[in-house]
Amino acid sequence: MLIVALEGPSYAGKSTAIRHFRQTALGTQAFVSECYVRHIAHHDDIPPARSGSAAAQLAAFEKFMEIEAARVAQATASGRPLVILDRSVDTLLAHAYALDALFGYGVHHQLHHRLQALPFLRPDHTLYLDVQAESLHLRRMAAGHAAAGSDYFLHEPGFLGHAHDYFVHSARQPVTRELTVLAAEAGPDEIAQAVEALISFWAR
Repeated sequence: MLIVALEGPSYAGKSTAIRHFRQTALGTQAFVSECYVRHIAHHDDIPPARSGSAAAQLAAFEKFMEIEAARVAQATASGRPLVILDRSVDTLLAHAYALDALFGYGVHHQLHHRLQALPFLRPDHTLYLDVQAESLHLRRMAAGHAAAGSDYFLHEPGFLGHAHDYFVHSARQPVTRELTVLAAEAGPDEIAQAVEALISFWAR
């Protein structure tokens, strides 16, 4: 089973690329798992992006890892040779890494240790869609989701920078076996085609 994950900040183009890929011949044969938050039925049950404490961040990790366990079971039961993930456990670790850097929670190492005792899908390849903050803000506005303006925590420069560092510059390696950084400043169709080409190459 080949596991490929798409990572990157919100509005980087992950969901669009996956929708495009699912319409391809290879995509129709793959098991595709949506982002963690889409597995939560009620919006109010989604842990806040900005946890108020280390304890809250640990609790959020445990909640998302319950979803990860379900993803493991579903991927295994599907019997598909190719698994596509809209975000992986590296999302959870990158989030903790960023909050540690911003607020000094000191939980990243605890989560990394806890992960070893829990079922999870380790990507063989991860595609990190790299987009500048200005472009992300414009995409959010174009989608009609910019009412909160700069109050959108996931697009605050500090968070974006540290989350990016986890994937690209951190001394601690992500969980994925192989990471490819894809510049994703282009239009959604071009990004989707680049993602499709890479996944198709890896799946040969």
